[in-house]
Amino acid sequence: MAYGPDNRFQLRTGAAPGSAAGAVIDEGLRAYMLQIYNYMASGLALTGIVAYATSKSPQLMQLIFGTPLSWVVMLAPLGFVLAMSFGVNKMRASTLQILFWSFSAVMGLSLASIFLIYTGTSIARVFFISASMFAGMSLYGYTTKRDLSGIGSFLFMGLIGIIIASVVNLFLQSSALQFVVSVVGVLVFVGLTAYDTQKIKSMYYEADGAEIAAKKSIMGAVTLYLDFINLFLMLLRLLGDRR
Repeated sequence: MAYGPDNRFQLRTGAAPGSAAGAVIDEGLRAYMLQIYNYMASGLALTGIVAYATSKSPQLMQLIFGTPLSWVVMLAPLGFVLAMSFGVNKMRASTLQILFWSFSAVMGLSLASIFLIYTGTSIARVFFISASMFAGMSLYGYTTKRDLSGIGSFLFMGLIGIIIASVVNLFLQSSALQFVVSVVGVLVFVGLTAYDTQKIKSMYYEADGAEIAAKKSIMGAVTLYLDFINLFLMLLRLLGDRR
């Protein structure tokens, strides 16, 4: 990565724009990003199917949310993310892929409760709003020549603040604080979508070998999946119609 004479962010590819080598790199980058988006979309589809199917089973909902098993279901996605993040260098790409699908399914179990809290129509509406915002910001992160790394630390601080405020609000049960957290959360995850997309794009040029590239594509999908899910949940709190 480097700054050019006009101080704009550039990626060193080792090939001149418009050259044959540059065209090959661009084709590889497009295939790499498409694979990431396909993983992410498939993961979201699996999450949605599991969440909806679970919400339609009173027995399963009672088992999950009416017993201490609810804590396991809520914390399990975090466990999967940590396992993938810290074990990525030791795992094979196929193992990482299995963990990603398992993570997506468990996320579906943990999100099943939204179908009991919000109307189906508002969930669908907010989903499409979230998808539009995500697509726009991800496209911006992919195409912009501006270096977004400067906002990364700021967004991370905002994310930590959201987590702390959310934990505090578990005890306060303040609707005003929840509103503030949701608004700030939307801004943070919109920014993270663009930032993470650019970061994932730059990782393509650092991949060395098909196995490493496959691992990076899966971890990139996990990152964008989490950005989308959190953006969706924040918007659902703001715009969702409660039953």
